[in-house]
Amino acid sequence: MNLCVMRRSVVSRSRGSVASALACALVLACAAGARADKKSDAKAQGEARKRSQEAATVFREIMSTPDKAVPKELLEKAEAVGVCPDVIKAGILLVGARGGSCVISRRIPGGWSAPAFFKLGGGSFGPQLGASSTDFVLLFMNDGAIKGLLGDKFEIGGEAGAAAGPVGRQASLSTDAQLKAGILSYSRSKGLFAGLELKGVVINPDNDLNEAVYGVKAQDILVGVEIKKPIPSSVRALPLQLARYSNK
Repeated sequence: MNLCVMRRSVVSRSRGSVASALACALVLACAAGARADKKSDAKAQGEARKRSQEAATVFREIMSTPDKAVPKELLEKAEAVGVCPDVIKAGILLVGARGGSCVISRRIPGGWSAPAFFKLGGGSFGPQLGASSTDFVLLFMNDGAIKGLLGDKFEIGGEAGAAAGPVGRQASLSTDAQLKAGILSYSRSKGLFAGLELKGVVINPDNDLNEAVYGVKAQDILVGVEIKKPIPSSVRALPLQLARYSNK
């Protein structure tokens, strides 16, 4: 065989080998990426399931004692309900901070929306020392309060008026709070459940989690945009619990 022909043959085989190797590497990279995405989705769904179930448990425990629970007549009027389990408040001397997560479901015809995931935070000032854990329940009573949730940052007591929610049979005694407040807020700490006026607490959408689970943002969930991914049944724990007490 001519020497030049032999060289071309070797080069051709070499190029073919390189192309094959590149194609193989691309396939392996795509497979690894798919596995990583699947693992990431599974992790996100696990986190979403945990948050929704914790929120559902808090709400069920609070509502299990009617005389000390969120009044049903107020729950029937709420446009959305948020439950924030185990919000940590820690402070040293005159400065403190809160941090935690919230699960919020909006009323829709015949029930409640898929839960949207948010983060809760905020500072506080005054004498304080140590740490404590508190569960919060928030009733969003009108469109103005809902509108605040549709932004990237929402401060309770800022954009929408907030008031301590009445408990149990106190609802009939709190007409002013019902009519004027965009948000009625409650807290449970050390077993005691009561209305609490929250100010300066900031709620932000946790859209890394929302988009991983649903393919859409928190704001889209609350306005009824079609969710792009199948909703895992285990993530529906909070809306199913809300439906037990108010389903219209």
